[in-house]
Amino acid sequence: MSAATSPGPGFVPRFVPRKHINPRFADDVAFSQVSGPAEYARETARPVRYVAVSDDRGTVTTYVWACDEDDAAGWIVRGDADLRAVNDSRWMRRLREGKARGVPPTAVLDELLESPSVVPGSLTTAPSLASLYDLADLPPRAPRWRSARGALFGLAIGDAMGRPLSTLSMDRITATYGTWDSMELPLSDDGTVRVSDQTQLTLAVGEALAEVAVKAPLPEAEARHALTTRGALPAPPWLTPAAVTTALRTHLVRWRHSPDNDRSPGRTTLDACTALAAPAPWQEATATGSKGCATVVRAAAVGLTPHLSPDQRSAIAQLQAALTHGHPTALAASDLAAHAVDLLRHRGCAPADLLPLLRTHAETSRHTYRADWLGDLAPRAGAGNPATYIAAGWDDCLHALNNVQAALREPDPNREPGHATGTSWTADEVLAAALYAFLITDAHPRYALRRAAHTSGAPSATAALTGAFAGAHHGPSRWPPEWLEAVEYGTRLDALSKAWDLK
Repeated sequence: MSAATSPGPGFVPRFVPRKHINPRFADDVAFSQVSGPAEYARETARPVRYVAVSDDRGTVTTYVWACDEDDAAGWIVRGDADLRAVNDSRWMRRLREGKARGVPPTAVLDELLESPSVVPGSLTTAPSLASLYDLADLPPRAPRWRSARGALFGLAIGDAMGRPLSTLSMDRITATYGTWDSMELPLSDDGTVRVSDQTQLTLAVGEALAEVAVKAPLPEAEARHALTTRGALPAPPWLTPAAVTTALRTHLVRWRHSPDNDRSPGRTTLDACTALAAPAPWQEATATGSKGCATVVRAAAVGLTPHLSPDQRSAIAQLQAALTHGHPTALAASDLAAHAVDLLRHRGCAPADLLPLLRTHAETSRHTYRADWLGDLAPRAGAGNPATYIAAGWDDCLHALNNVQAALREPDPNREPGHATGTSWTADEVLAAALYAFLITDAHPRYALRRAAHTSGAPSATAALTGAFAGAHHGPSRWPPEWLEAVEYGTRLDALSKAWDLK
């Protein structure tokens, strides 16, 4: 784990200068509709019913969907559709009329079956809106959200904000950098915005996955059949444990020998990445007793990777952690971090629903040891039973989620994350602190980062993971433009986010 040099007496920090504009232009304004027709909700994380709509030539252009549980409905235009043949106003009018009549959204969908433009027999169920976007050959949200860019830059900005605070006490942080709700993005001594190894390692993992995680080019009929019969699109078959492991090892070793690796990273990560260069099983390189927080931050890159199946996402999140930190808590916490980012970016999860969904994921995963990805890691760690080995990590994470929930029952934004969830620099406590900072500030991006950085725990890692959560949920528009322009590694962050936001 990296740490910045402690500032000496009389040190006066400098910050990225903010542009002199009307401050109201930078406010996070909450808009509320005061007039106009009532509409169904446009987002849901639940399964949706849908029909396919074709143009005059019989080519499918649009999917109209509905979900009664969330009183939600909408339509998705295929990415390859001729927009001149698409009549969005027709579906808007029909849905608004249904809402005005007070009928369930699926009742409107049933009425649409009488339309000659609806493909006969196309009424079926998709497990989520994300799957329907995938079928339409579109990103899970419209490209303007650019949530991968928001998350990657949010992670780097949070990392840079917390880095100079890593060696300071709470009193010293406040005396040097101000109160938690007023901190800006600090400059390094040379006038630049420096990140730590947290961002470097996240880029290593993300760029490795970008090399091997490519969308399967399925014909529409085959994709629809898979959704109908299996409830999910097929997992890309080339994302094998061997292929992913090779890519991750290559990029981690490359980082280990990079001249940019000068941010005082943790000894565990350095030693493991050195050992990964040897032609030996990776299980010989990892520190089986370590559950450091380096793993949980870089797991955000796994949650951002498009088109992974749930099993692949969990397995790869655990694998990237296990390559350096083999403790089961590091694996489980990384799995949860990737799942949280995936929920916020791909599934339209509301922040209020995040903790319950993470708890469900932890409980259902508790005895699942992914032997095809982890190999003999459990027996090498001294565990007689692989299921018992991984369950211990999930139990630690469930305890961490309990701590977050308890801290939120009596919400106090002035209660710092370390005091609320724990001060250890371990994967489970950093995950808990990041969730707490994200939720205690109502997912407000800048305040969430500030709250996360001002902690007696691990400032850099906590703020970095918090930034990934906030950016995945809001996209990049809520980060000050000066911060986006100033943060280190902007070119690499931009290239990776562009690749992922187009998928």
